[in-house]
Amino acid sequence: MKKVISHITNCHRTGVRLCMLLLCLSLGCFMLSSCVPHYSFNGASIDYSTTKTIEIADFPIRASYVWGPMGPLFNNQLKDTYANHTKLIQVKRNGDLKIEGEITQYTQRNKSVSSEGYSAQVELSMTVNVRFTNNKKHSDDFERSFTATSSYESTQSLNSVQEELVTQMVKEITDQIFNATVANW
Repeated sequence: MKKVISHITNCHRTGVRLCMLLLCLSLGCFMLSSCVPHYSFNGASIDYSTTKTIEIADFPIRASYVWGPMGPLFNNQLKDTYANHTKLIQVKRNGDLKIEGEITQYTQRNKSVSSEGYSAQVELSMTVNVRFTNNKKHSDDFERSFTATSSYESTQSLNSVQEELVTQMVKEITDQIFNATVANW
């Protein structure tokens, strides 16, 4: 009988210790999650207590070679990236953050040559110039160009692959812009 009572007492002490440990861990997690700035798994590090809005201007196409849908595709993807990965409110003017610029280059060139001396692959390239202004911390301001490339077999026509390749390049460039402006790693 003494062994049973001793065992129950030890279990009770262990249970109390376990409860105290779980309480401490829960409190620690709560305190860490309420720290500022906000870090999330998508890479954004934004102090939402001071930075609440973003102004994203439409980027005009200034490239000599143009594919018509490229401008709207880029502008929509850029705005969607910030809408889907931050809590920033998009405004028309006077944003805490401001992103503007232009699509400056859209080119294609031969990337590789086959053994017969003909072009085997063609590389498509897109460059976007970005001006970023952080009205809460001007030391973060910059003007920079971002480039992405995609290749396709020369046996394919550009018309048959252009939408897919431009979509890939737009995604890559908007991710680069997002990382440069709000990821700050």
